[in-house]
Amino acid sequence: MTKNIRNIAIIAHVDHGKTTLVDAMLRQSGIFSQHAHLVERVMDSNDLERERGITILAKNTAVTYHDSKINIVDTPGHSDFGGEVERALRMVDGVLLLVDASEGPLPQTRYVLQKALAAKLPPIIVLNKIDRADARPAAVLDEIYDLFIDLDATEDQLDFPVLYTNARTGVAHRAIGDASTNLQPLFETIVASIPPPSGDSEAVLQIQVTNLDYSDYLGRLAIARVFQGTLKRGTEVGIAKLTGVIQATKITKLFTFRGLERDEAEEVSAGDIVAIAGVEGIQIGESITDLANPAPLEPLLIDEPTLTMVFTVNTSPFAGREGQYVTSRDLRARLDRELLTNVSLRIEDMGATDSFRVLARGELQLAILIETMRREGYELMVGKPEIVVRTENGKRLEPLEVLIVDCPETFIGIVMETLGHRRGEMVKMVNHHSGRVRMEFRIPSRGLIGLRGQLLTDTRGTSLIHSMLEGWTEYAGDMASRLTGALVCDRAGVSTAYAVWGIQERGEMFVGPGLEVYEGMIVGENSREDDMNVNITKEKKQTNMRSSSADEAIRLVPPRELTLEKAIEFISDDEFVEVTPKSIRLRKKVLDAKKRPKRWQEIRASVESAS
Repeated sequence: MTKNIRNIAIIAHVDHGKTTLVDAMLRQSGIFSQHAHLVERVMDSNDLERERGITILAKNTAVTYHDSKINIVDTPGHSDFGGEVERALRMVDGVLLLVDASEGPLPQTRYVLQKALAAKLPPIIVLNKIDRADARPAAVLDEIYDLFIDLDATEDQLDFPVLYTNARTGVAHRAIGDASTNLQPLFETIVASIPPPSGDSEAVLQIQVTNLDYSDYLGRLAIARVFQGTLKRGTEVGIAKLTGVIQATKITKLFTFRGLERDEAEEVSAGDIVAIAGVEGIQIGESITDLANPAPLEPLLIDEPTLTMVFTVNTSPFAGREGQYVTSRDLRARLDRELLTNVSLRIEDMGATDSFRVLARGELQLAILIETMRREGYELMVGKPEIVVRTENGKRLEPLEVLIVDCPETFIGIVMETLGHRRGEMVKMVNHHSGRVRMEFRIPSRGLIGLRGQLLTDTRGTSLIHSMLEGWTEYAGDMASRLTGALVCDRAGVSTAYAVWGIQERGEMFVGPGLEVYEGMIVGENSREDDMNVNITKEKKQTNMRSSSADEAIRLVPPRELTLEKAIEFISDDEFVEVTPKSIRLRKKVLDAKKRPKRWQEIRASVESAS
């Protein structure tokens, strides 16, 4: 059976069409019945994945081509979820590297390919979206060869098959313009080019857990790859914990994958990817092995997090109004539960019992976690993201990122100026003579906090921004923080149109009329660098006087809608984002204006030290 199994991961940069290709493979393999109602991107089962159009969690599926079973792992394309990719590569024997035929290799393409080549996994190159008007497959293929050479690929790895696909219509070609009308060339190439699993079904049992799932009926499910041996239902096995202890347990149920379904199995052999029930307490990276003759596998190694953020209990005057889980115990339990499935996350206790430091790969990963908690009914407050700093040989080191900005030629100057203030150094600029320019920078991770929103504003929404962790560099000194202050509410009440009308010329508003506010809540961005306390609850005084100019028409500018990411990017060190199931509010850490420190002194100091 092992000879008829192929295990592959589909890896690519975000939005290059991985999940759409998996859709087409599932449809054409005959997994679904003829009358089954199918949604687009069927593998993106999470609500947030559907809304944002990105894959967040690695997922397993399987298709059958003739007599071969192809286990497929669909991976995220965003570098913040790189931990999911690293685990997925441990389960497979080859990779499908998907590259947009117009955009070419981008930072995450490099990152995932680097991991795949280091694991000595044979690649199949798939140039997707060949139907785009600006597709340039020949030039992109040259860029891919350059990338392989740059990553020190061996001669065998450079001898990869190339396919041209349109995932949306479900067509793959060996050469552009050939007569193919389906994905058969892709299936044939996978079976021919990806080696079958190398395990021995008679050897000592070795299984490694790379993902976890939960069933209301069966409890925790471990999704794992069988490297050696055969596992039978009802067998007593040993779980090799990360601490080195062997814990005995009984396997209650086994499942193999078929399309989006799981089929119950009596036994599974080396090479297959399975879901195992009856393994309470097991964690990602641990091994399942023979109890009498244990042979545990090496635990998974995941890249370290680079960003940290403080999660704390909501202490605002409106706390407890909208959320179901509001205490520090609820918050800690939820974060501990997240650790079970998210291996790239770390949680540290702080001095106070109601605050926790959460370490992650990037702003997006933290924003997804906060948004998920918010939808589950949690109330919390989060502080400004900060970078993780290391000390080696007496030197302070900070994470360094590769940043690629793709923008129209007319905005080159403003992009370079913005990144210069954030200590970014340009290393390459490519002009494809299509009116757009691609610039590559080296920049400290700190410089990326709040950068996306600023660049999109500067380039009128036309820039594409991608980044990837490259390594660690010596700490570059302080960096200029936000140069504008906040409009801070000075009393509790309900905002009025009359008050907003008077305040809006001072800056940009975040709230409109008719909203409940409290002292210390941020209601807008000041156009100057200091904070301004404002009365947004003021009502117009009624008098008996009448005149033609007394009742001017009140014209309100629509307030800026704050999404969670925009709110996190906006806040300064002395501010919190208050997150509840129905609202996102900004507030000062110290609500009382009399006790709050002045902000302009901190800003001037940070600007002077950064210049």
